[in-house]
Amino acid sequence: MKQTGFVLVGEIVKPHGIRGELRVRSHAESPELFGLVPAIHLREPGAKPAARVIRSWREHKGFVLLTLDGVTDRDGAEALRGREVLVREADLPDLDEDEHYLYQLMGCRVTLEDGSPVGVLEHFFETAGQDTWVIVNEAGAEILLPAVPEFVLDVDLDAGVIVVAPPEGLLDLYLNPEPPKAKPVRPRRGKGGKQAGTA
Repeated sequence: MKQTGFVLVGEIVKPHGIRGELRVRSHAESPELFGLVPAIHLREPGAKPAARVIRSWREHKGFVLLTLDGVTDRDGAEALRGREVLVREADLPDLDEDEHYLYQLMGCRVTLEDGSPVGVLEHFFETAGQDTWVIVNEAGAEILLPAVPEFVLDVDLDAGVIVVAPPEGLLDLYLNPEPPKAKPVRPRRGKGGKQAGTA
């Protein structure tokens, strides 16, 4: 369920320890976001987000550990397992003029420098410390593009267009994959162990 005015920034994976800490898989570019917003909002399927105040946060083995007001033991934390973590769009810190939040880019058309269409930016995931964009073309094929400055040339949110310069061969890799190589056919053998067709 899409909730207008909110941005998904993570999910609660499970409790951490016995004092109510929550282990959160974060989608935020920096975990410092959890120290900059006045509150987060937790949502379970089919329900409206409920505001919760963050008492503390810290990083731990690739996750963010949150302590929330009113959650003081493992049972309280366990009850929140699986909830989505959202923040109000209005609470997000301001960015520099040439910066964007990833959620703002979803649904933008992606083109090459000459205007040739590549597809639509559908979603993203993190790999090796960087974001990888998932672009879907008109035929429904997925193209994975590392979202690094040398490949992403321009973002125009007003027009909803992102201009990219993929590394050489990347588009062909996804759009024109090599057909699977045929397995070599073993020659049949006739009686007596000779290959068929031999004298």
